[in-house]
Amino acid sequence: MPRTPASPSIRIAQDAHADEVLSSDPFALLVGMLLDQQYPMEHAFRGPAKILDRFGTLDPAAIAAADPEAFADLASTPPAIHRYGRSMGGRVQQLAATVVGTYGGDAAAIWTTASSTADLLARLKALPGYGDQKARIFAALLGKRLGVQPSGWREAIGPYAEEGSYRSVADVVDAESLAKVRDFKKSAKAAAKAAAAS
Repeated sequence: MPRTPASPSIRIAQDAHADEVLSSDPFALLVGMLLDQQYPMEHAFRGPAKILDRFGTLDPAAIAAADPEAFADLASTPPAIHRYGRSMGGRVQQLAATVVGTYGGDAAAIWTTASSTADLLARLKALPGYGDQKARIFAALLGKRLGVQPSGWREAIGPYAEEGSYRSVADVVDAESLAKVRDFKKSAKAAAKAAAAS
């Protein structure tokens, strides 16, 4: 049954159109997570909808094959997909090329064909722009919002998978939870800064 725009399962972007794109397109979700660095998370997750609206498709094969300069222009046109729109446009194309080359263009296959949480984390960490932390946050997002929960998933992913936590985008379901996650990140950053100074 197709989802209606009024009930997207992902609500990170806090924008009906952007959240519907994230909820209905697995590659969009991967791109949103890629863009979630050095940029407010809700704006990062609006990036895939901007690409779709300007480029006409989120098909990884089409994105990977696009002219890099033209795609960088599209990504950096205000409102840009990221603070560093041009370089992130290149990252998006690298991600698309990997999804095409490794998963036949099927982004969801990254998690639907993973044999375990460890396998899923290894696959995510192998993606361009995804380190260990980003892989764990994305795996937690899949588990909490899309029901991708292999045996022992919470233990394998770690703190980001904790129930009732407000650590990352995996915990954002509305404006209130978004604010709580932002507060958590600020506190964590301040604590890290204080620890480094002592």
